[in-house]
Amino acid sequence: MAEVLVYVDHVDGAVRKPTLELLTLARRVGEPVAVALGNGAGDTDATLAEHGAVKVLTHEASEYADYLVVPKVDALQAAVESVSAAGSLAAVLVPSSAEGKEIAARLALRIGSGIITDAVDLEAGDEGPVATQSVFAASYTTKSRISKGTPVITVKPNSAAVEAAPAAGAVEALTVSFSDKATGTKVTGRTPRESTGRPELTEAAIVVSGGRGVNGAENFAIIEALADSLGAAVGASRAAVDAGWYPHTNQVGQTGKSVSPQLYIASGISGAIQHRAGMQTSKTIVAINKDAEAPIFELVDYGVVGDLFDVVPALTEEVKARKG
Repeated sequence: MAEVLVYVDHVDGAVRKPTLELLTLARRVGEPVAVALGNGAGDTDATLAEHGAVKVLTHEASEYADYLVVPKVDALQAAVESVSAAGSLAAVLVPSSAEGKEIAARLALRIGSGIITDAVDLEAGDEGPVATQSVFAASYTTKSRISKGTPVITVKPNSAAVEAAPAAGAVEALTVSFSDKATGTKVTGRTPRESTGRPELTEAAIVVSGGRGVNGAENFAIIEALADSLGAAVGASRAAVDAGWYPHTNQVGQTGKSVSPQLYIASGISGAIQHRAGMQTSKTIVAINKDAEAPIFELVDYGVVGDLFDVVPALTEEVKARKG
């Protein structure tokens, strides 16, 4: 069976959830071979093996932390060449983050292959993997495949359930020669983001978002309270972040982050196309808005016409009561 390279997104050896989802999808089209790079790469093998990696290629070097993107592209290219020389390579899968999409694009260019970004599903096809995408603000669903070279595909978080599938997970050292361009852009400093204790927005199973109807930064406390009762991440519309009510890092929409949680709760959000483009693939959508004609109600599974300042606190208390 052909092998599928899976780029591992990890923090000092702790594998992040989108990578485990990629391993689930990779098993549909071939045998997953994980590529773990940087500090802690050697500590990822147990988790990766538990979720289906038949092999784990590792390489630790300071360049991955000290310079932007290119060292990781060099390493993935080396992995592609190594696997291709030893057998057949069905695809390369990368998490669909901002960095992931840049890595994938650069890799596809180097190896002369096509690229598909923001896939939400993957299946085996007679002529190679077939990727499903949600396009034009989720108005259409398309299926496509790469017609040239080894498919390079980025997959949105929450596109597949994480499934345990114990495999060998044999660890092999990857030989990497960094290119001259690898050290072209140096990282001069880092400032850790202050932790809120909530899930990462793009990876969360539940997202609670507030919009213009929240009417002020101080009122986002009720959005946060509902999110905390559900163990959810907090999002915001472009109108809310542009007004300075919530950080831009939490913006959901076409110019913000795309999310696809199991449950999305939109409070005081009208549902402009810009916002819908970032959340319309959510599995279940609930909207709370006092305007019964708000466009958001066109795509929801459940809608509540009412004042969010009455509905959201009541919902929070109900959630707490049922949990307690």
